Amino acid sequence: MGTETVVQCAIEMGSGDDAPNGGDGAIKKAFSPILTQSPKLRGIFEYLTAVAGTGQPVLVTGETGVGKELVARSLHDASGRCGPFVAVNVAGLDDHMFSDALFGHGKGAFTGADQSRDGLVARAAEGTLFLDEIGDLSLQSQIKLLRLLQEGEYYPLGTDRPRKSSARVVVATNCDLSHKMGAGLFRKDLYYRLNAHHASIPPLRERLEDLPLLVDFFLDQAAQILERPRPAHPPELIDYLKSYDFPGNVRQLKAMLFDAVARHRRGVLSLSSFRQMIGARRGSAVKEPLEYLRRLGDEKFGARMPTLKEAEEALIAHALEAAGGNQGIAASYLGITRQALNKRLARRKESSEK
Repeated sequence: MGTETVVQCAIEMGSGDDAPNGGDGAIKKAFSPILTQSPKLRGIFEYLTAVAGTGQPVLVTGETGVGKELVARSLHDASGRCGPFVAVNVAGLDDHMFSDALFGHGKGAFTGADQSRDGLVARAAEGTLFLDEIGDLSLQSQIKLLRLLQEGEYYPLGTDRPRKSSARVVVATNCDLSHKMGAGLFRKDLYYRLNAHHASIPPLRERLEDLPLLVDFFLDQAAQILERPRPAHPPELIDYLKSYDFPGNVRQLKAMLFDAVARHRRGVLSLSSFRQMIGARRGSAVKEPLEYLRRLGDEKFGARMPTLKEAEEALIAHALEAAGGNQGIAASYLGITRQALNKRLARRKESSEK
């Protein structure tokens, strides 16, 4: 799979009329990996369950860390499609990489192509192809994706015979695609194809009723994975977390709880550790990155304008410092995935070693 699942949760399956997702067994089963008591989110699940069998494209939007891939997986489960769920993050893929990853190539298509290889579209036959961060797809690649959606066919690299596709396409983004279209960075015809059905996943700050369930689940999960005793949390923790806006959403909450369990020794979790993590995010430098860059520019660059690379490196370093070195939290400050942050850090390391 090309991308890692951003959150792993469990749904409260209670019985009776007051159960969080009571009354609809299909919704319970298909969306069982997602923990929620939110009426808004449950309404989205009902909608997606209704359109799951259509086979039409679905656009899933929402802030980073809300669990868009997990929603897409649940949609696939609800569809009853017999093929696999195949996921890929298209951010950073140039046109050649995108074409090779999705459509595969024929023997001799390029240097090193000693044999033909199927792409992810072929792997997703009779299943679901999930494209994450679709807003970052190049215009050239958008044309090829549009053909796949319109004609149900594609050309592997280095071949002149089209291949048919039976995969259902689901895409996700945390970008404002209408803004991208206005700027000429996203094709309108592709947008309308992808937007046959649209699910906007609410951020964690709009489903605070889920915090108790999420906290308990992630504490259980962290204790199991880290092989530590499951700690209790102070009774005031939930109310304290409700006062925070969670820019990194469920992913950030998970990272915070795993970090707290990893550092925990005995007794009840300390509220001070959460105050420290959240206090760093609320710091004026993190909330006002332009002010920070301006101040840094005066100190480091003088009158000249810093390059984009220099500005990016400075912001990454600042986010890591504010997050106490926790890459998951630092990524949420920057509005990117941890995977994207790791790639940037790796590129910076490679450059420094040359």
